[in-house]
Amino acid sequence: MISDLPGEVNMVQSARVRVLLVIVLGVTATLTAVWILQKRFGYQAGNPQTQPQVAIPQPQASPASATPNTALSVPAAPSPSSFAADPPPEDASPTPQPQTPILTLDPGYAARLNLVIPVKGVKREQLQDTFKDARSEGRVHDAIDILAPAGTPVIATAEGEIVKLFESERGGITIYQLSKDKKLIFYYAHLQRYAEGLTVGKTVWQGETIAYVGDTGNAGTGNYHLHFSIMLTNNPKRYWEGTNINPYPLLRK
Repeated sequence: MISDLPGEVNMVQSARVRVLLVIVLGVTATLTAVWILQKRFGYQAGNPQTQPQVAIPQPQASPASATPNTALSVPAAPSPSSFAADPPPEDASPTPQPQTPILTLDPGYAARLNLVIPVKGVKREQLQDTFKDARSEGRVHDAIDILAPAGTPVIATAEGEIVKLFESERGGITIYQLSKDKKLIFYYAHLQRYAEGLTVGKTVWQGETIAYVGDTGNAGTGNYHLHFSIMLTNNPKRYWEGTNINPYPLLRK
């Protein structure tokens, strides 16, 4: 009987060789793929934190959008408290700024004002026109001085809102009042003190006591009087600017 053992051994060996070749080819293909990924995308096998980086194109700003469109910007509306926030002038009677248009008082409007003398007990014939009097540093008075004893009540010349309570070097203790129609600013200076309960934003009635005559600021010790001025304004929020008008004829009428 002839044995087939050698042939069977050869067949087994051939099968093993084929399996080894498949394994070698598989490993080679895998290593080749990994190498390609490393070269092209920077991918590292076994490191999940390193991922291929793909560049995403960013939109480029056009020349028109590179610069803000300032032509369409709208300034914020002033808040109701802007009266107290704005810096008042140091002058006892603020003078018009260059950018402030010169306003004129309509005669019909002036006739309807019906202002009262802002110092209690003072008569019309006691008033003096000091509107154009010269002051230090080449200034013009732009106001009238109403003489009265210290502590005499200062009253509101018309109905309106208190827009600023301020103490300045020249004016001393002062009040800025806006008229009811928001066309005029009344300025009271050299006050001794404010009336109790007077606050910014309060509406005062004509003839209501708002302060008391004093000599604060640059009035001079013992020179008790009220420095009183009136300004026409086209911007009620800028209470320190406007066109000064002479109070004398308005109080003497």
